[in-house]
Amino acid sequence: MNPPASLPLPPSLYADTAVAPTPAPPLDGDKNVSIAIIGGGFTGLSTALHLAEQGVDATVLEAQQPGWGASGNNGGQVNPGLKHDPDQIEADFGSELGGRMIAFSYGTTNYTFDLIRRYQIPCEARQNGTLRAAYNDASAARIENTARQCIRHGMPVTLLNREQMREMTGTDRYLCAMLDNRGGDLHPLSYARGLARAAIAAGAAVHGDTPALSLSREGAGWRIATPRGIVRAEKVLLATNGFTDDLWSGLRRTIVPVFSSIAATAPLSGEVARAIMPTRPVLYESGHITVYYRIDQHNRLLMGGRGPMRWISKPSDVAYLIRYAERLWPGVKGATWTHGWNSRLAITPDHYPHVHEPADNLLISLGCNGRGVALSTAMGAQLARRLIGGGSAALDMPITGIKPMALHAFWPIGVTAAVVAGRVRDRLGM
Repeated sequence: MNPPASLPLPPSLYADTAVAPTPAPPLDGDKNVSIAIIGGGFTGLSTALHLAEQGVDATVLEAQQPGWGASGNNGGQVNPGLKHDPDQIEADFGSELGGRMIAFSYGTTNYTFDLIRRYQIPCEARQNGTLRAAYNDASAARIENTARQCIRHGMPVTLLNREQMREMTGTDRYLCAMLDNRGGDLHPLSYARGLARAAIAAGAAVHGDTPALSLSREGAGWRIATPRGIVRAEKVLLATNGFTDDLWSGLRRTIVPVFSSIAATAPLSGEVARAIMPTRPVLYESGHITVYYRIDQHNRLLMGGRGPMRWISKPSDVAYLIRYAERLWPGVKGATWTHGWNSRLAITPDHYPHVHEPADNLLISLGCNGRGVALSTAMGAQLARRLIGGGSAALDMPITGIKPMALHAFWPIGVTAAVVAGRVRDRLGM
């Protein structure tokens, strides 16, 4: 059976500027491995790296090439924490597990930047902070509440007022923001390729253009069929996130694969670039429909947010992001917008990451809910520990059952309606 044709990378700024990929040839022939990982994004690559560091025979099977999906096409923001505030996490999971989840999730950015330094991954990484910003009274109240909780937990966060935000961002749009100095940014496709390179150097195998066609039991282990060979593994990790299919029954219907879009400018003039985010933190807005942005190391402005629930290929496909940038900084008017692209990320109904163990020696991790860069990197270490140690190796995330959503087939309609409703609520200050 011939493998399906490889798909080109989305037409992103990253595809045009990333470091060269490490060869990840397709699997050609049968193979026996200790652990097979299906999915070559941050989660799969980080897990492979952490397994290989400990001498475990790990093989990654990626349908396209490492970083092809949302891992290599996201906003490049390295943000700490989970979607929910610390108090909510403890209310949902109790003080013991909830406390571990808080400590782990808010520590993911430091973990990620440390890993980048340790492996000398060239990916334009900067730890210049994350701003969670409010532009109406309702979101300002939410951010003030979040900041109080984080400060109570001893986190290095600061609540900034309107004047401080004007200085930090170059716009008077925001009432306040929480600055977390542990956040930052990077070039996501270069980072994905760097993780693949590090994993291979440590002893892992990474096969691109190798989709998993079926997954079935074979004795105490697993049999994975691919176009040109069979992989037999003692244990399997499924890490397919926004591109989850029907490889495991019901799993696809546990997440909503939402498109997130980005538009990028050519390098801005020095005067304009200096006026926008002069200390170069990243920012995401605390609204029902999130907009996020940053200035990269080459003075390009990257604006991201919800766009069409289909693939896009040019800046005009997300013209609303360009108009919003011009509203925030009139000096951006007349700038050349060179790229517009998107990819699919996984949203879970409860907005928590989902880890499942539906069968012996099968682990599943998906649903970063827009915080994938740091969260999935750090989850790689946790998942590797679980794959090696089994049930005796506790995770700092809950392991839950697979719960398919009702009416999942209608997710495009539901997402579109939610985006419209969210924008209305944001305009009304709800």
